[in-house]
Amino acid sequence: MIPYGRQDISPADIEAVLEVLQSDFLTQGPKVPEFEAKVAAHVGAGHAVAANSATSALHIACLALGLGPGDWLWTSPISFVASSNCGLYCGASVDFVDIDPHTYNLCPQALAAKLEQAEGEGRLPKVLVPVHLCGQPCDMAALHELSQRYGFHIVEDASHAVGGKYRGEYIGNCLYSDITVFSFHPVKIVTTAEGGLALTNNDTLAQRMALFRSHGITRDHELMTKPSDGPWYYQQLELGYNYRMTDLQAALGISQMQRLDEFVARRRQLAQRYHELLQDLPMTTPGEHADSSSAFHLYVIRLQASSSEAHRRVFESLREQGIGVNLHYIPIHIQPYYQAMGFQEDDFPEAMNYYREAMSIPLFPTMTEEQQDAVVESLQRATSECLP
Repeated sequence: MIPYGRQDISPADIEAVLEVLQSDFLTQGPKVPEFEAKVAAHVGAGHAVAANSATSALHIACLALGLGPGDWLWTSPISFVASSNCGLYCGASVDFVDIDPHTYNLCPQALAAKLEQAEGEGRLPKVLVPVHLCGQPCDMAALHELSQRYGFHIVEDASHAVGGKYRGEYIGNCLYSDITVFSFHPVKIVTTAEGGLALTNNDTLAQRMALFRSHGITRDHELMTKPSDGPWYYQQLELGYNYRMTDLQAALGISQMQRLDEFVARRRQLAQRYHELLQDLPMTTPGEHADSSSAFHLYVIRLQASSSEAHRRVFESLREQGIGVNLHYIPIHIQPYYQAMGFQEDDFPEAMNYYREAMSIPLFPTMTEEQQDAVVESLQRATSECLP
């Protein structure tokens, strides 16, 4: 089986983790702040707050922005459920904005129309979570302009986009957002096994996210509300969570970051080769916006299938041939939990069109050209046999 994605762990990565295992700190030691500083410096952000997952990072980002009951969070329906669940965790209401049919990201024109309507109804969002699907950034300048006009915050869900660029600058610098969140799950660009990280240029937001990450507790005397009782003293200032990253994870992340640009360059090389090899097959290959340089966490094709049944047959044929295709993602608004809130399939037609045609095919840095050729040959066979 050729998987749709996989991690690349080097001897140096293993050695970095072993060094921590042989040190005095396994959890809350010096490696976490070192990792935070390394990522922040790489992307050009003022602060980084590491967490045990990107889901946790999204949650503390929303908490830091004061999202709560009576507020709205808007995001894309084509994402993993964490992009919207983070709003529900805070007691807020959630809604979606349909996608651009070319980039598959949240559509600025659809957002503008929805904001105009919401302003008249008095239900503007407090937080917008645009998702950089597959590693390609959203049109952040357009989204930022709308945020200034309508007064909402932006949290970039850049879980797919570590190492990607927008307008020549690394994603994560927060030039167009309040906070950016990265994921370091094993199939992502770089990994910490499990892990996430929130970036911001705002001192107060960084401070609040650090509090929420660790039980709402601080040992910083400048933040305490009453005098210290002694050197052992700490105070709980917020109802926080245990969302901390360990030194073991951070050490792996520090080592992996050494190869970030190498990983992205290889992904882009393989993506370009796919573009060329697949151009005559009945499918649409990913495009890139002129302002974007995708990290290509995923390579999503859209089949020119006449029905959902034909789409399924191609998927099953590829799996039977040992090609580990996947589908990223089932639209969030058609999940049973969200349909119980009142969402209907036809609420976001572009998202549904995407779902009926999309398929993620294998792409990872250690993929060989022979493996890629095998994927293409299997696609040729599957489409010729399963599509009319």
